[in-house]
Amino acid sequence: MYIREAKDSKLNQVLYVERLAFGQDEEAELVRELLIDPSAKPILSLLAFKEDVAVGHILFTTAHLENSENTTKIALLAPLAVIPDAQNQGIGGKLIKRGLETLSESGVDLVFVLGYPEYYSKHGFKPAGCLGFEASYPIASEHSDAWMVQALRPDVIGSVSGKVICADAINKPKYWQE
Repeated sequence: MYIREAKDSKLNQVLYVERLAFGQDEEAELVRELLIDPSAKPILSLLAFKEDVAVGHILFTTAHLENSENTTKIALLAPLAVIPDAQNQGIGGKLIKRGLETLSESGVDLVFVLGYPEYYSKHGFKPAGCLGFEASYPIASEHSDAWMVQALRPDVIGSVSGKVICADAINKPKYWQE
């Protein structure tokens, strides 16, 4: 398996992975919107391949703290997709690891995700709400641990807090409700 950055020429492969992984077009359409959304830039889009077949995709888009004048660089991980035949083989974890390494090298301080706590905690994410970070939209209390953060720089958590505002394409209530 190998991972490479998904350039515009790989859009069909990205959308193929998203559709297969989620069994519907909604995630694929969100990814398409995010890729062209100026408020999502800069983005990091990575594809995982087995031989020459795309089997996984991860997308990170830019976010920021509401009413903040600090220089904290923030990214949102959404979505992470692995096709059904390739799941449970560590591909998602490798995509997360490569993405976080690349973002760290580019100066990103914090990465947020709204996802399964059992899965993302294995990759270094911690519940964000109790650390002072509010999601773009309210998350039901029974799912509050699904709003998670990972610091890519020491001492960032605790020095900043607030409401995280994501790219326009994903900054809609339907993406924040279970």
